[in-house]
Amino acid sequence: MELKICHLYPDVLNLYGDGGNILCMKRRLLWRGLGAEIVKMPIGSTGTLSGFDLVFIGGGQDFEQQVLLEDLHRGRDREILAAIGDGVVFLTICGGYQLTGHYYETYDGQRCDFIGALDLKTIGGKKRMIGNYKFECTPEAGGSVVVGFENHSGRTYLGPSLAPLGRVLAGCGNNGEDGTEGAHFKNVFGTYSHGPLLPKNPAFCDLLLAAALERKYGRAELAPLDDAAELAAHDEMCGRI
Repeated sequence: MELKICHLYPDVLNLYGDGGNILCMKRRLLWRGLGAEIVKMPIGSTGTLSGFDLVFIGGGQDFEQQVLLEDLHRGRDREILAAIGDGVVFLTICGGYQLTGHYYETYDGQRCDFIGALDLKTIGGKKRMIGNYKFECTPEAGGSVVVGFENHSGRTYLGPSLAPLGRVLAGCGNNGEDGTEGAHFKNVFGTYSHGPLLPKNPAFCDLLLAAALERKYGRAELAPLDDAAELAAHDEMCGRI
């Protein structure tokens, strides 16, 4: 069994160690004797998303999001929409999460139109929401408590039909107002959690891998791992927040 994983826009969307999520997924597959093929697709790549089992899009600043818009709207947006509709697993973080929505409007009124795959919008604020935080995933997203680091001025608001990824236990989450964090739609998991997210949240990582394996093979075979170090890091952060 093997998963083919795409790291989309690693050249511009890779803040706060987000690329470590790719390494984490690869290692947790290899430790179980499962295969992992990693393909990086930067701006200008001629490759397509067809055939991938999991797509990762990391975080970036407003400038980086604007830089990639031309490439995104040359057809990559349609590929992402098709892959989401086909049940491909997506992990999107911060800027990558925002671009799955309808648009981002900066604090000074500039609007970046995105792909509208998820019913959400982001509005830039004057004050940044920054710091270590934690949230509890919904039962549909595994129910684990996730710890991470958020740093964003954008306030994300979910449409009425879109479920959050979880509820904030400490910190700001989507907008610092309604207690929601991230979004969950089909096999798309969007969050503001940098860090990187997955190494210290092994249950959430395995949720993504299991979803991708089940979609591809009709079953998920994830043998238990010794997560003592990962859980120690998770619990230490929980205690600090």
